[in-house]
Amino acid sequence: MALKHAVLAALLDGEYSGYQLAKAFDVGVANFWHALPQQLYAELTRLEAAGLVAGRQVVQETRPNKRLFHVTDEGLAELDRFAAATSRPSFIRDDLLVKVQAVDRIDAAPVIAQLTERARMAAAKVEIFEQLLARLRGGLDEAEFLVHGARIGPYLTCLRGLGFERETRDWCERIAGVLRERNGAPQHP
Repeated sequence: MALKHAVLAALLDGEYSGYQLAKAFDVGVANFWHALPQQLYAELTRLEAAGLVAGRQVVQETRPNKRLFHVTDEGLAELDRFAAATSRPSFIRDDLLVKVQAVDRIDAAPVIAQLTERARMAAAKVEIFEQLLARLRGGLDEAEFLVHGARIGPYLTCLRGLGFERETRDWCERIAGVLRERNGAPQHP
């Protein structure tokens, strides 16, 4: 997947300025595709040059003018092509896992501290996802929303993000506990 597909998907919810896109990306899309605001601005320029998005200037009296972008028919066709292509399996690439792999031969204390911090960060993201999911559902319960919700794509990706962060939190807490326990007990080769 290229960044362009993530940007096109994020713009399906309406017109966004680059700033609004960065905010929307940070809340919703970042759980499966990370990009810095500068990358998003550059991608919007490329997408507009390719005809996949169109921008329009909005004159503001008390603030600088801004450009709002929306997906064009060509952009929707590109998303259709992307959706029809076979996705590659995902994989984990995480330096913290390398540290855990080596923990038998290195000082476990910094690894435990990093696991604890990662668990804390994941727990904070769990709260954010739970709030976002509730907001997306409006007054509907989840079962009703999944059947009758107007746009469920962002909801479904947030569910994946929630599951990922919960599993990350739980795993980090468990492994930090195992390492703390082992650190206090004599080790056998």
